[in-house]
Formats: sequence, structure tokens, C-alpha cells
Amino acid sequence: MARRFRAAYQVEPFSALATWARRLALFSAVATLVSVMVVRFGFLEIKPALATFFGALACAGLSILVAFAGLVVLWRDGSRGIGRILTALLLDVMILAYPAYLALQYRRLPPIHDITTDPINPPQFEELARLRGTDGANTAVYAGLSSAEQQRVAYPEIEPVDLDMTTKQAFDIVRRLVTRRKWLVIDEHAPQSPRQNGHIEAVAKTPIMGFREDVAIRIAPNDDGARVDIRSSSRYFEHDLGSNAARISSLIDDINAAAENNVEKLKKEPRTPVKGVIKR
Repeated sequence: MARRFRAAYQVEPFSALATWARRLALFSAVATLVSVMVVRFGFLEIKPALATFFGALACAGLSILVAFAGLVVLWRDGSRGIGRILTALLLDVMILAYPAYLALQYRRLPPIHDITTDPINPPQFEELARLRGTDGANTAVYAGLSSAEQQRVAYPEIEPVDLDMTTKQAFDIVRRLVTRRKWLVIDEHAPQSPRQNGHIEAVAKTPIMGFREDVAIRIAPNDDGARVDIRSSSRYFEHDLGSNAARISSLIDDINAAAENNVEKLKKEPRTPVKGVIKR
């Protein structure tokens, strides 16, 4: 009986470049996630934490170079590994997409970090002033008229909010919106009389990295009701990439919407009829 011999099936090996591209991408993804958590929750000082983050982004960039080199090798010798290369490129794009957007914002927007609705007399940081001006943090003193002019050109919609209501009513609306945003309130003074100012200081965070940005809000009486002025200032870095203006614009929109809803509610409330006096 004749014996049958089967030749071993020859499988093309995986490209080493494809394997390393995927490894670098996975390492970059883990390092990016860890560095974001470190920055957001303050486990390290801001500078070493950011160094870790930028190191992770550099790994993603290196992974892209290795992946393209791997594609060239696959094209030439027919090695396996296209799936690993595509996985690496997908991870790299996901990691670098948001930093690329921030880089675009850096080039497009003016290099300012202190935005306010009242550049002449901005709301002051009182309690928060103690946290600024040390350890590389920006000072609590307003950036000045040069910053105000750049703000006017880039963000013309940033203006004071005039409300047809008392300062106490305006304060209650603003305080409710601050609470809804889950900002950390450091100090607040409600107006005790119709002609007294209200004041709120709070700490907000950027959505992803969690950089601290300080907010001061002043609710002051004016001729027809109340005026709300807002100031938002980055604690670190000279360029806020538009985050402070976006925060103020969003708060302004919500204040106006809440004020309109408040007026509508007052209109719908039934009025108690006044009994007439019968003269005899």
C-alpha cells in the first residue's frame, strides 16, 4: 500500500513592522488614557503630566511611520500583517484627531487666556486669587486692553447680559446654571438688597484634559433691572484655544433662555382678583 506524504502548508510570516506598528499604537493609546487621567485628577504636577501626554502622542506619530514602512514591505514581499497595520492606523487617527483640532485652534485663534464681558471693569477674583500667580499659574490681574482688543475681534458676541428683573432673581438664575454645570463654587455673595451686587467665583474644567479655568460672575443692578458680567480665565497657559469664550457664550445663551422662561411663567401665573370696595 502506497503511503501518502503531505507537504506542510507554508504560511507567510507576519511583517515585523506591522507587528511593531500595532504595538506602538496600543502603547500610545494606553499612555494617552493614563496621562489624561493623571492631568484631570491632578495626580502629578501639570508639567510632568503634560510631558507624559506629549510622549504618548509622539508614540502615535512613530506608529504611523512604522505602519507606512510596513505597507511598503507588504507590497514588496507579500508578507502578512495588513490587518495589524490598519488597526494601528485606526488607533493612531483616534489618538491624534483631537490634538490636531487643538493645533488648528492654536493657529486660528488669538493667544489670549482671560475673557470677560467687561474689559474695562472685569469681575474680580477674590478667593481664587490665592490659587493664581504661583507655581507657574497665570496671575489674577486682568490681561489688559491688548487682550481686550484681540477678544473683540475674535469673539464679538461676548457682551454683558442685561435682564429685566431684580438682581436677586438674576443671581438665582445664574447660581442654578452654575450648579447644573457642576462647577466647583469657591465663593458666592447673594445681593442682600436690590441695589447691591451679587458675586460668584467657581472653578470649571476643560472637557477632556480637565484643565482648571477660573470663573467670576458679577450680578449688578442697572437702570432697568440687572446686568450680568462674566469672566473666565485659564489658570495655566497663555493660549486657551477658545475654551473660555465658548464657556461664556454658552452661559450667556442659557441665562437669556432661563430669563425668557421666567418671564413666560410670570405671565401664565393667575392673578389674584382684587375685591372692589362697595361705597355706601
